[in-house]
Amino acid sequence: MLDLRLIRREPEMVRAALARRGSDVAGRVDGVLELDARWREAAQRAEGLRAEQKSASDELAAGKREGRDVEAQLTRLKQLSGEVKALGERAREAEAELQELLATLPNLPDPSAAEPQDEVLREVGEAVSGPYAPRDHLELAGERIDMERGARLSGSRFAYLRGDLVRLELALVQWTLAKLTGHGFEPVIPPVLVREQALYGTGFLPDTEQQIYHLPADDLYLVGTSEVALASLHAGEILAAGDLPLRYAGFSPCFRREAGAAGKDTRGIFRVHQFDKVEMFSFVAPLQSAGEHERLLAIEEEILGELELPYRVVNIAVDDLGASAAKKYDLEAWLPGQGSYRELTSTSNTTDFQARRLEIRVREEGGRPETLHTLNGTAVAVGRTIIALLENGQREDGSVVLPQALVAFGAPAQLPPA
Repeated sequence: MLDLRLIRREPEMVRAALARRGSDVAGRVDGVLELDARWREAAQRAEGLRAEQKSASDELAAGKREGRDVEAQLTRLKQLSGEVKALGERAREAEAELQELLATLPNLPDPSAAEPQDEVLREVGEAVSGPYAPRDHLELAGERIDMERGARLSGSRFAYLRGDLVRLELALVQWTLAKLTGHGFEPVIPPVLVREQALYGTGFLPDTEQQIYHLPADDLYLVGTSEVALASLHAGEILAAGDLPLRYAGFSPCFRREAGAAGKDTRGIFRVHQFDKVEMFSFVAPLQSAGEHERLLAIEEEILGELELPYRVVNIAVDDLGASAAKKYDLEAWLPGQGSYRELTSTSNTTDFQARRLEIRVREEGGRPETLHTLNGTAVAVGRTIIALLENGQREDGSVVLPQALVAFGAPAQLPPA
């Protein structure tokens, strides 16, 4: 949620910033200002009439005590009461419309977010496909990724993960959580069913309804990322400035309908309806969020480096940012089976957008509460990371060598050919 006071104070700046997103969203600022003016005018007039109503009421009471004719005062009091009620209703309606329109405005993009084309910042590692024709992850895994039986059970884009790949996933998660704990993150296993307010608070509603699984009988939603639950961990709270930053590492299954997705992404487990993920989430003071964003990116790069995966860092274009993000980096791993870089992890600075919706504030000792900043970053998207490990670790005979970092946590050192 954008700060309404900022829109009032600097409407031209807000319009210009939103215009960078490449849509008509900047035009909604005029609607917000019009509704805000209507709301404030009605509220102020109602407040003025309430003062007059109190004065008339006092005069009526005095007249009754003194035995005077109070018919005129009584008539005026009834008139004022009706006007106050009407103005109050008008103010409530305007405020409701204002909040509804305000909820459709995305976050203001950071000035350093890329223009309407992604910017590749750097490439790390050698993106090679080998001296032989590379296999993709399904060819390398064989029945260890069982798409056919998964589809019979649940429909398309569900899979059974079997055998050595289960050991690989558990090792990957354990290794990642140990690494993040060393970086000051508290491990969390959050609920994956949440109320609507949690999705609204993180900016997924209203915006990505078509991607979310809804359970109408319980009015609950399955999360597409543990970011949703981690952001709500401190919803409605005022945190002490001395307790920041607060950093959490959430592990959970995630669920996405992936409506509209088609093509090569639907082969295998690159884009499925259910997957596991370790997510980083930070609550920080406003002046610290830019530095925290670079810190999350550095951790993601450290993870891919130790997993021996070639990757590139991309500054995501403003017209591709989600509603809550002011700036976003993607890390794209090289996938020999596809012969291209594909998104593996991302990290976003959402500034005060989510915290304002979730009413999370921070207070310096003796000071007034202010809205803090939140950030999120994928440490490991398990399914996609397994794809990258299989395809980059493959040998000519179809076997796969896995990174030593994971072997210490129970992963097999090598997978035999499928």
